[in-house]
Amino acid sequence: MTTPAPRPIEVACPTCGETTLYAASNPFRPFCSARCQGQDFGAWANEAYRVEAPPTTEDQDEAER
Repeated sequence: MTTPAPRPIEVACPTCGETTLYAASNPFRPFCSARCQGQDFGAWANEAYRVEAPPTTEDQDEAER
């Protein structure tokens, strides 16, 4: 008896929402294309996304300058 091949996982592209395969055959995973991957990278580079963190003493020192 042979084991069936695992079904590929389908995910929504984080940028455009299009359904795409999350598999080694998709070099842009989890994105659907190089364009969507580049848009996401650009958003991170422009600080459109931020990770919230409580202020540190270094932040307070810089604010006082």
